[in-house]
Amino acid sequence: MSVNLSKGQGISLQKSDGGTLTAVRMGLGWRSAPRRGLFGRRTKEIDLDASAVLFAGKQPIDVVFFQHLVSDDGAVRHTGDNLVGGAGQGGDDEAILVDLARLPVHIDQIVFTVNSFTGQTFAEVEDAFCRLVDETTGQELARYTLTGGGDYTAQVMAKVHRVGDGWKMTAIGEPSVGRTFQDLVPAIVPHL
Repeated sequence: MSVNLSKGQGISLQKSDGGTLTAVRMGLGWRSAPRRGLFGRRTKEIDLDASAVLFAGKQPIDVVFFQHLVSDDGAVRHTGDNLVGGAGQGGDDEAILVDLARLPVHIDQIVFTVNSFTGQTFAEVEDAFCRLVDETTGQELARYTLTGGGDYTAQVMAKVHRVGDGWKMTAIGEPSVGRTFQDLVPAIVPHL
């Protein structure tokens, strides 16, 4: 059963049978919002990028994004860059796989961000979402839907962080401005 998260809401990532998750996938999906033009409705291709920033405390240690597809320890892997979105198909357009069991113990938070590399604002995006899936079973655990558009080009979507021996996901939903994850670090820090 999936949980629709609202900004700031968190969920435990314990399995329903009491076990702990070992591998999760953060999926990002979107489509370009149709625009009315002189010749009818058209859409403009939008290149959104998913990134995962790995932290030890408040120090960024590593990042996985379209130019660095695998973390240095091999525990986090990006499936590749999608330059245009899904045109409304509803599936993941980009995904980041996280092997929670392989993460070094000093990594205590992974923050997922989305940015518009080509600079379009989220007012030009429809049906954007971030979701967390149990990679072992394929079950969707949580979904955060980006609603309302806006004149920003990036968003700090969610974080997965250690709580005791397990993990928790918290929806952040913080709008920001930037073309890459580096531009978003100042917006990430208050949520660590």
